Amino acid sequence: MAPMKAMKATGAAKSMKVMKMKAVRAMPKSGIAAQVAESTGLKKSEVTQVLSSLADIGATEVKKTGKFVLPGLFMIKTRTKAATKAGTRVMFGKEMTVKAQPAKTVVKAYPVKAVKDQF
Repeated sequence: MAPMKAMKATGAAKSMKVMKMKAVRAMPKSGIAAQVAESTGLKKSEVTQVLSSLADIGATEVKKTGKFVLPGLFMIKTRTKAATKAGTRVMFGKEMTVKAQPAKTVVKAYPVKAVKDQF
């Protein structure tokens, strides 16, 4: 009991509660285009067209071959998830009935090693 009293006195108990996270927003396409235009000296409209065409190329390549790599940044792959049978399963201590699910293709993105090493 003594450690809990010490935690309450220091206010550590409040920090153990769920804290509200700040909303983190990803940089929009226009922001990326502006930074690339500034660093390369190109017009922002040209960079926006390049980004759009890169997205189109990536989408078609993933659909066609199942893999797309943007060197130095990420790799996008498709993975086939197996079908699951219907039945009963124990979830969270309760027995639940589960519907059958068909096999499906899932798209996953992985960062390259250089990006992983920064964190």
